[in-house]
Amino acid sequence: MPEPVEVTGAPEADASYSVRAALRSPRLLRTEVLAGLVVALALIPEAIAFSIIAGVDPRIGLFASFTMAVSIAFLGGRPAMISAATGAIALVVAPVVASHGVDYLIATVILGGIIQVAFGLLGVAKLMRFIPRSVMVGFVNALAILIFTSQLPHLIDVPWAVYPMVAIGLIIMVLMPRWTKVIPAPLVAIVLLTVAAVIAAINVPTVGDEGALPESLPSLLFPDVPLTWETLQIIFPYALAMALVGLLESLLTAKLVDDVTDTHSNKTREAWGQGAANIITGFFGGMGGCAMIGQTMINVKASGARTRISTFLAGVFLLILVVGLGDVVAAIPMAALVAVMIMVSVGTFDWHSIQPATLKAMPKSETFVMLVTVAVTVFTHNLAYGVVAGVLVAMVLFARRVAHLTTVKRLDATDDDGERVYAVEGELFFASSNDLVYQFDYSGDPERIVIDMSGAHIWDASTVASLDAVKTKYESRGKTVTIVGLNDDSAERHGRLSGNLGAGH
Repeated sequence: MPEPVEVTGAPEADASYSVRAALRSPRLLRTEVLAGLVVALALIPEAIAFSIIAGVDPRIGLFASFTMAVSIAFLGGRPAMISAATGAIALVVAPVVASHGVDYLIATVILGGIIQVAFGLLGVAKLMRFIPRSVMVGFVNALAILIFTSQLPHLIDVPWAVYPMVAIGLIIMVLMPRWTKVIPAPLVAIVLLTVAAVIAAINVPTVGDEGALPESLPSLLFPDVPLTWETLQIIFPYALAMALVGLLESLLTAKLVDDVTDTHSNKTREAWGQGAANIITGFFGGMGGCAMIGQTMINVKASGARTRISTFLAGVFLLILVVGLGDVVAAIPMAALVAVMIMVSVGTFDWHSIQPATLKAMPKSETFVMLVTVAVTVFTHNLAYGVVAGVLVAMVLFARRVAHLTTVKRLDATDDDGERVYAVEGELFFASSNDLVYQFDYSGDPERIVIDMSGAHIWDASTVASLDAVKTKYESRGKTVTIVGLNDDSAERHGRLSGNLGAGH
């Protein structure tokens, strides 16, 4: 098992949580092994459900979860994060399956992985810095809501015994950590409820009811599609969408785990690692995937795992369970897994963000951004749409707020020889500089105009165009304009663009 990669100035994980430390400590190793087992159990029904969404055999989703988890354990940049088949990817690739079949799906997954590797090498992970905290909070809250609502189908029109079993599972997971944390509470709940259901012959839906489990190991294959331009035209739009959605979810999940564990991770490595894992998954006939926040929270928050061991074992245990112990896994009541996922949703939601005191102190614009992120995500069932909408709204509100901080002050004449001085202050960009041209008295001002930019900064061509327009208006009246006080960056931008933008631009 490889050691975590160290990032200069930002260690990937605390030394006490390294793979080497876990292998040398029975206590830490036990935590990692049991966490991997719990995650594997939780992955099975999810992978089957996502396979159904994508319109493929459940085996394709299960094999994807195995190959993604094992691959990312070695390739990824965020230890303890779980990657597997996901609902978001299933929704993206479902149309290509419906119209062209499974072989085109596999080709799409491979191409999507290649695109992700390219994005990773180009440094797309650095764009994470432009996602505001309010969008992150909205992402987390929306995800908690989606995790909870995804369990509702298992609670509607089901035998009455499901409800007390879910309640008992919740009680076990709430109370057991107060007594001991040696064994993860979710694993105890799953085992006890399964034993009870089997011994008492309780007739409730089980994992086996969700779909057939594989009976053999995945094998290497190449998609049976023509290597033509027409094939590329068919799969490229889906591959690009898959790459973008997968990277966005993976990088946001990695950032969330960073916050939960108080450690830093290598986002660039995670980006190309996800792509490499998808390429491997495609060549083994899987449907592709990305980071799973629900299972990751089970692994990190509920079970206490911190290293790549848990991620690797989650994939290994998954394959062992569905291939070697399929009959046992099939007997697990869905009620037990529903209880686990409900606890995950409760633990994932940022309850502090909706407390009255927090809402009162928080700027209304940031609360609005959070609500937009939540609403779009829940409505579309797509985390990528929600995050993009939240970022766009945050950008607009930020630009609007900053635009109001720009002022133009007319100072008294510096002498009796016909000179007027204007002082411009603030950050000048497209939103704040559009009205700049209206802040001057072109007819009433004397022959010489001085625009003092000591308190301002020019950020874009729109501002340079506005200053050119001001200068043109004065010159058309036979007056001269001198711009002074530009800092180095503003002077370089103004000198390069002034006079070269064209009239009206």
